[in-house]
Amino acid sequence: MSTGPVHGTWEPAPAARWEDAFLTGNGHHGALVLGDPYDDRVVVTHHTLVRPNGGEHARPPELATALPDVRRRLLAGDTTAAEEFTDHRPLQWVQPFHPGFQLRLRRPPGPAAPYRRSVDFTTGETTATAGDWASRVFVSRADDVIVQQVTDPDLTLDLALDHRLPGVPARLGVGHGAVRTPEGAVLSLRARYPGSDRAYTGVTVATVTGGSAAIATPGLRVEHARTLLLLTRVHRHPGEWDVHAESRALRDLLTERTYDDLLARHLDRHRTAYTRVTLDLAADPADRALPGSALLARPGSPALPERLFAAGRYHLLSASGLLPPRLTGLWTGDWDTAWSGAFTTNANLNLQTASAAAAALPEVTEAHAALVHGQREHWRENARALFGARGIVAPSHTDGENGHTYHFSREYPLHLWTAGADWLLKPLVDHDETHGTRDPRTAEALAEVALFYEDFLTETEDGHLVVVPSYSPENRPANAGWGTVDAAMDLSAARHALRTAAAYHPEHADRWRALADRLPPHRINADGALAEWARPGLDDTYDHRHLSHLYGVWPLEEITPYDTPELAAAAHRALELRGAENDSAHGHLHHALVAARLGDGDRVAHALDAVLGGDYFHASLMSAHYPRRDVYNADAAHTLPAVLIEMLAQSTPGRLVLLPALPAALPAGRLSGVRTRFGATLDLTWAPGGATAVLRPGRTAHIELRTPSGTEPLDLTAGEDRVLHLEAR
Repeated sequence: MSTGPVHGTWEPAPAARWEDAFLTGNGHHGALVLGDPYDDRVVVTHHTLVRPNGGEHARPPELATALPDVRRRLLAGDTTAAEEFTDHRPLQWVQPFHPGFQLRLRRPPGPAAPYRRSVDFTTGETTATAGDWASRVFVSRADDVIVQQVTDPDLTLDLALDHRLPGVPARLGVGHGAVRTPEGAVLSLRARYPGSDRAYTGVTVATVTGGSAAIATPGLRVEHARTLLLLTRVHRHPGEWDVHAESRALRDLLTERTYDDLLARHLDRHRTAYTRVTLDLAADPADRALPGSALLARPGSPALPERLFAAGRYHLLSASGLLPPRLTGLWTGDWDTAWSGAFTTNANLNLQTASAAAAALPEVTEAHAALVHGQREHWRENARALFGARGIVAPSHTDGENGHTYHFSREYPLHLWTAGADWLLKPLVDHDETHGTRDPRTAEALAEVALFYEDFLTETEDGHLVVVPSYSPENRPANAGWGTVDAAMDLSAARHALRTAAAYHPEHADRWRALADRLPPHRINADGALAEWARPGLDDTYDHRHLSHLYGVWPLEEITPYDTPELAAAAHRALELRGAENDSAHGHLHHALVAARLGDGDRVAHALDAVLGGDYFHASLMSAHYPRRDVYNADAAHTLPAVLIEMLAQSTPGRLVLLPALPAALPAGRLSGVRTRFGATLDLTWAPGGATAVLRPGRTAHIELRTPSGTEPLDLTAGEDRVLHLEAR
């Protein structure tokens, strides 16, 4: 192999668009760095920056009293009955995510000089250089602050906090503050949302070395300095906020600390997390040396998925902290963010965080848990208001602040989706299995999901249980309305939630397992495919971006080629019949994840080719939702590492599958540091002549090992490494 993969990317020119800006973040603050030496802009974001639009006060509709009649009609064959299960409110979007402002540093134009901008994934630091000028930016995981240092032998510039970003509301009430200090200045920007008592405030402390600094309202004029060091934070708040306290805190942080001191404190947390897992695809060193934009033009080069794997883990880590990644991760440069820049929970969020357990990023799972557990009180209200039930029901959309179900319409009756809590808790269960612990918060939430199903599941005259109303995001039967009976995802979620809750709560195990066993089985339709609705008479709609009905294949293990081969064959047939609809990136990669679980390397390769060759990635290596870089969106960027891991290694608490779906285009490589759900770390090296796996178990386990050459039992002892040699396929 060559010298190894590149843990970063670079470009030979500044970013002309914010979408191409290099990204850094700590899961709270984010920064988009454009790197122009004469008009340097750093766009500041924060997970809490959502614009009030009425969604902050929205509550779920009170529909429980109408539920019995809707159920009766649906079970009697009225395929449109659920369309009346509404309070007829207009569609209400969640509060949209938005940028705060940009740090803008403008210098007099100078002569052309050799230029380079880069981002180092191992440090989270972005750098731009042009001749003697250099700008370095990172967002500290240790101190929760955006840090920027600009150096030049003769640094003259104007600094301002500039709110004028695309789509900014015309009536945004903005005020600026600038106060000179012995070291430099404190700049502030306060923005009050139109028609609201809520606001956000940004504070930047500037320290100037050499030269002079003077207030030039609304910013700072620096002349003939050597170094400018900036610390920035932003806070969203109701009413007034104490700017002076924040400025004192930032000035105290700079006491006896240089840029390098602050970076070193940050590295202890960031580098440790990022370097746990690496992927080497034996790429050509010449391709590895290319700037990202040039490498994107070579979709057939192994260097591209290799770099996107590294970038995906970097961006996923950087976007996760206070909350998990939004549809845009932690970044946007435009106030008109598509789909409100929300957390779309019926597909996108779980796809983005799919690699967290295996790719050794518990930081991501903890951020995911923060969203889940921070909203459980709202989820309880959803269950009560909509279904008259105990327990919890998760919404399909949330801004991270309000977890009530209120975003729905006739065409998107997302309030009918009851599988969300199980879907969102599955990553937390995977984390517990990986680490050999049981988080009491996860146990409590699972018990609440089980209580919901105790109240919600409906017994028919023949004694069976059904899910009614039922909804398969975001699809509908070809011959019925949106709300139906027994969607495959709902059945899988109910079974999984009840059985998993039983495992966490032995005292209730018999009751909850008995309920799970009474649910209908999946149905295989006339095409030989796993039906999206188990209820007979509901016809599939195949051309759709979502694959909700294959929830039992991925991320669950309800359907596998090893344990349920007939259902796995039907699921594979369903995958063959599934269209790409509008070519949403998440649809292609969801397809790849399911294909990997079913052992279909050709389908994995086809889905990867569609994304790698479809012009989905910006020069920043952040992705778009559609081909031709249409709509900035983190789905592809964050999901890709999960696909690359799943095609190489899959684990459950009792099984390890190696090389289940390796595409022919990636004949050699090394995956290091992957975590398994039976408590071992895995290093896997493969080549045309065979493969070697090294397992480092943290706990004793007896598992089933499956490889391309066969199946065998494997006993692992905590602390004793096992080396496995696999024959060539």
